[in-house]
Formats: sequence, C-alpha cells, structure tokens
Amino acid sequence: MPPPPRFCPQCAHPLPSAQGCDSCGWINYVDPKVAAVVLVSDDQGRLLYVRRNHEPAMYRWSWPSGFVDAGERVEDAAAREVREETGIEVRVGELLGVWSATGEQVVVIAYRASAVGGSLRPGPEALAAAWIPLEPEHRRPTPVFPHDAEILKSFIGPER
Repeated sequence: MPPPPRFCPQCAHPLPSAQGCDSCGWINYVDPKVAAVVLVSDDQGRLLYVRRNHEPAMYRWSWPSGFVDAGERVEDAAAREVREETGIEVRVGELLGVWSATGEQVVVIAYRASAVGGSLRPGPEALAAAWIPLEPEHRRPTPVFPHDAEILKSFIGPER
C-alpha cells in the first residue's frame, strides 16, 4: 500500500489522519488498482511472454499485463497492454478469472486472447518478447506474481 498523504490535495492543510481533512472535509478513499493480465496463444500452441524491464519482477518473464486507465474498459486495456509490450494485436476472449488478496491493493483480471496480427517486437516496457510452447515437456518460465500459477491453471486446465 502507498503511504497515506500528509497534506490535503484540495486545500493543502496538514492531514491529522489518513482518513481525510478536518479543514475542508476531503475524504481519502483508498481505491484498488485494477490490472489486466493477458494469456495470448497462437495457432502453433504457444503462449506469449515478455521479459520485464521494470520492477516489480525486473528481468523476469511474464505475460503481458498492466494497469487499466480511468474510464477504460478492462478488455480494451488488455488488448492495449499486449500491443504496447509485444507489437501483437489480439482478440480478447474468455475471462479466466479475478484474483485479489486481503491487504493487497491490486486486483488482477485475467483474460484468454488470440493473436490476430502485428509483428513480435518488444515495446518500451519489455526487454524481449517471445512465443513459448505450452506443451508440458517444454520448460515454461517460473511464475512471477502471487496469482500466476492459478491463472495458468485456469488457462490450460487442471490436466496439464
């Protein structure tokens, strides 16, 4: 969680507590951040990964993901993040699930998507982008974030 504000963003009065301002009545709502995660497959049975160039999990391989902008549909954010990070255009499909945890600020919404165009190239938030085979005999990157194992299981099913 980010630290609470020390001064009111409305009137700049010092805040006696994280709850709000005694001077102007501003209330501090601590809202969650919504992140879209996208598991993109192609017609060769591969899954799209990016190598992150920023924290958290810098240098690690993960699926394209990012925060949803205010006023943006989650599905549109999912497609945008894939395009920005990999150059691949997708058709966002099935909702895989929603993950959250007590005390955590981020709510993760994961989707299945299909590649429909573009060309693979890392974007500004990725060191590399790659298609990695899904077959169990191939070594997939180790899950990076707390819900990744559950998200992958929802994508491939319990049998794999």
